[in-house]
Amino acid sequence: MNAPARGTWEPLPAARWEDAFLSGNGTHGAMVFGDPNSDRVIVNHHRLVRPNGSAQARPPALAGRLADLQDRLLAGDVTAGEGFTDGRPLLWVQPYHPAFQVRLRRPAAEWSGYRREVDFSTGVVGAECGSWRSEVFVSRADDVVVQYVTESDLTVEVTLDHRLPGAPTGLTVGHSAVLAPDGALLTLRARYPDSGLAYTGVTLVVTDGPTRAALSGVRVEGARSLLLLTRVRRHAGELDVLAEARALRALLPQGDSHAGTGPGPDAFGYARLLARHTALHRSAYLRTALDLHADDAERALPGSELLRRPKSPALLERLFAAGRYHLLSAAGTLPPRLTGLWTADWDTAWSGAFTTDANLNLQTASAAAAALPEVTEAHAALIHGQLTHWRENARTVFGTRGVVAPAHTDGESGLVHHLSREYPLHVWTAGADWLLKPLVDHDETRGARDPRLGAALAEVAYFYEDFLTRTDDAGQLVIVPSYSPENRPANAGWVTLNAAMDLSAARHALRTAAGYHPGTEDAERWRALAGRLPPHRVNAEGALAEWAWPGLDDTYHHRHLSHLYGVWPLDEINPYDTPELAAAAHRALELRGTENDSAHGHLHHALVAARLRDGARVAGALDNVLAGDYFHTSLMSAHYPNRHVYNADAAHTLPAVLIEMLVQSTPERLVLLPALPAAYPTGRLRGVRTRFGAEIDLTWSPREATAVIRPARTHRIEVRTSLGAAPLDLVAGEDHVLTLGAW
Repeated sequence: MNAPARGTWEPLPAARWEDAFLSGNGTHGAMVFGDPNSDRVIVNHHRLVRPNGSAQARPPALAGRLADLQDRLLAGDVTAGEGFTDGRPLLWVQPYHPAFQVRLRRPAAEWSGYRREVDFSTGVVGAECGSWRSEVFVSRADDVVVQYVTESDLTVEVTLDHRLPGAPTGLTVGHSAVLAPDGALLTLRARYPDSGLAYTGVTLVVTDGPTRAALSGVRVEGARSLLLLTRVRRHAGELDVLAEARALRALLPQGDSHAGTGPGPDAFGYARLLARHTALHRSAYLRTALDLHADDAERALPGSELLRRPKSPALLERLFAAGRYHLLSAAGTLPPRLTGLWTADWDTAWSGAFTTDANLNLQTASAAAAALPEVTEAHAALIHGQLTHWRENARTVFGTRGVVAPAHTDGESGLVHHLSREYPLHVWTAGADWLLKPLVDHDETRGARDPRLGAALAEVAYFYEDFLTRTDDAGQLVIVPSYSPENRPANAGWVTLNAAMDLSAARHALRTAAGYHPGTEDAERWRALAGRLPPHRVNAEGALAEWAWPGLDDTYHHRHLSHLYGVWPLDEINPYDTPELAAAAHRALELRGTENDSAHGHLHHALVAARLRDGARVAGALDNVLAGDYFHTSLMSAHYPNRHVYNADAAHTLPAVLIEMLVQSTPERLVLLPALPAAYPTGRLRGVRTRFGAEIDLTWSPREATAVIRPARTHRIEVRTSLGAAPLDLVAGEDHVLTLGAW
C-alpha cells in the first residue's frame, strides 16, 4: 500500500486516543479511531473549557507596592520580589476538555485488508475494510463534523457517549433520541458541576435503512449509507435543540433528503458537503510544500514504520506536511492550544491553555512564511478579543496606561491571575510584543497595515512610557521588575532587573509602534525612549547574558531560551548587522542545557541556531526530536520523549524550523540556505512567502541552488548566501531567477 500523496496511513485502527487521526476546521475537531466493529469519533470544540473559578479571578492589585519593590531591587535586594504577590494560591485557567465520542458499533466480524488514512489536502480521515468504508471530515464551509459510512449491508448502533478519561463525576448528562422517517436526531447535554453553564451536542442521523431506538441512541439495520452531522454548542441555560436540528437538516439537499441514496458519494448530498469544504481547505493547504527527494519506497510506508527511521528524509517530508495540516486544522475561532484543537482527556496537561511565553508563539511561527494567513487571523482574534483585559492587567499590576498580556489564557479571560513564587508571570512585560510580532510579520508579508494592530502597538508603547521611569547610574533606563520566562539568575530571585528578553521586547515594541505612527509626536517620543534602554551584556563566558544587570549570574540548564528573543523571532541580533552580539548569542546557545527535554526547547533551539547560520546545531536539535519518540502515529506530538503528554508544540513548530533553515527574510533582506543540515543535500521548497512581499520557490542540490522570486511589490533588497551579499531590485509582477553555484 502507498501513502496518500499528501497524507499518512496505518494498517490498523487506533488503539490509543493519541494515535487517532485528526480533522478540524479551527472550531470543531474530530479524533477518528477507524475501527470497523466499534468505531469512535471524539468531538472537540475550541470553546469547551470547564469552569474552575478562574473566570472571576482578577489581576493582583499591586500597583501601590510597585515603587517599593523597584527601590529594593535597585538597592541590591535580590529577593525583594519574593513577596510581590497578594498571597493567592496558584490558580490555573479553565481547563480545556473533550465534548463526547460518537460511537458506531457493528456486529463483531472478522476483517482483513484494513487501511486507515488521512488526506492532508482534503482533511478527510478514511478507513476501509471489505465493503465497509468510513470517511470523516470537519467542514470549513459549514462548521459541522461530517461522518459518512457505507457498506453493502450495514447494521450499526449509533450513540453519543460522554464517558471519556477524567470526566468529572458531578457532570450532569442527559441523552435523547428522536426518530425520523430517514433517521434520527441524537442529543447529549452536559451541565458542569456547580455551574449554570453547559454544552450540548446534536447529531443528525440520515440513512437509507430502517431505524429504531436503542439504549442512548439508535440502531440502523440493512442500510447501504449512513450520514452523521454533528455540532457542539457551549451555552448558559437551555439550548434550542430543534433550531440546531433545523440548521443541520438545511445542509442536506432541499426537497428530497434521499437524493442520491445508495453507497455512492452523492448519498444525502455528502459529495456536495465535501466539495464545499475542500474548496476552502485544499487551496490553503496546497500553498506551500517541501520535497527532500526522499526514497519512494520510504514515502510509501505507514507513519508508524516511518517514525522508526528518524534519519529518513521521507519522515521529515511527512512531518512537514502533517505539521502544516494540523496547524491549519487547529486554527480558526482561536489559534492552537497546547494540544492544538484535540484532546480525549478531561485532565489535559497545563489546562490545555494558550501558553504565551513560548508555546503558542512557537506553534504559530510558520504562519506568515508558510502561507497560512488563516492561522494569523485566528491569532489576531485571540488578541483583539482580550485587549480590554490586557488594559486591566497594566492598570492593576503596574498602575500604567496601555496593555500587558498574560502568560496563560483559556481563550476567554486575558487577565493575569496565573502566578506563584516560582512563576511570577504577573511581572512579565514582554508578552504583548511577542504576541503582536506575528501580526506585524503578516502585515509585512501582505504589504498592508491593519489599523487594529497599529492601535494595539500604540497601547504597548503607552505602557512602556509609564513603566520605564527608573534609571541606573549611567542614566540608562532600567526594566524593573523584570522576569525571564521561566528561569531565574543563579544568585538571585525570580523577580529581578533587565532580563534580556524584556530589553529586546521593549526596544522592538517602541520602535515598531513608532513605525506604525509615522510623523507623530508619539513616534518621536517612543523612538527616544527606545534609545535610552541599555545594551545587552556579554558575560564572562563570552555569552549573551540572560540578565543585563551586572552581578546576575546565568542559569544555563533550562528548557526556555527567552534571552535569545533578540535573535528569534526578532531581527535585533543577527550575523550581518551585529556580528559580535550574534557570536555572543551563539555562545549562549552552546552553553544552554535541555533541562527536561521539552520538545519546544529543542525546536526553539533549532530556530535560534538557524538564524545564527549553524546548520549542524539545527540538525542536532532535529535529531533530538526525531529520535526521541516524540510523535504518535497520528503524527501529533508529545511534550516529552517517549510520547509522554499529548502536546502540539513539536508538530506545529517543525515546519517553521525547516523553512528557517532554508529561507529567511526581513522587509529588506533575503537569506538563502542559511543553515541546511548536511543530511538533506537535495530538495525543493515551494510557495514560501517573504516579509518583503514576494513568493519564493527554492531548489537546491550539491552543485547549485535556484530561487525563483515572484514579487508582489517593487522593492530593493539585499540577498545573502554563503557566497556573500548583493543588492537585488525587484519589480512587482516580474519573476526573478537567482542561480547560485556550489554553495
